[in-house]
Amino acid sequence: MTTGDRAVVIGIGNEFRRDDGAGPAVVSRLCGEVPAGVRLVVSDGEPAELLEAWAGADLALVVDAVTGGSGPPGRLYRIVARGGHLDTLGELGSDASTHSLGLGTALALGNALGQLPGELVVHAVEGGDFGQGLGMSDEVGSVIADLAAAVLTDLRDLLA
Repeated sequence: MTTGDRAVVIGIGNEFRRDDGAGPAVVSRLCGEVPAGVRLVVSDGEPAELLEAWAGADLALVVDAVTGGSGPPGRLYRIVARGGHLDTLGELGSDASTHSLGLGTALALGNALGQLPGELVVHAVEGGDFGQGLGMSDEVGSVIADLAAAVLTDLRDLLA
């Protein structure tokens, strides 16, 4: 975190794996839209990279595509991390991430090392196509604006 950053938005994903590009797409959409003191980061979800990205932040908002939730592709989730674990994870299941070592590992590691942000909120979208290639499915692509709006709402409400 650079001096003066109060919050960070981290888009996790890989734009070359179809719906997995949702996190980076939201970060791209937020460029020029976030308040001063908010940093935008794109990450592949590697735990040490996530710890570094949210280091010193009062608020970290993570955006990711998930799989194995209870809804169809395009369904949006908002999950609050508390005490090093994700509340309401049961709705998504323990293997929701599309990254073998990712957010869950980063939270556990950050909790053990005392390196969690003051508050962490995950905005996720249920993906359907994680195959190789550019471009998201219609179901996921059609909710990117809504996902970005949800992140902006949290920034406004949680930084007030």
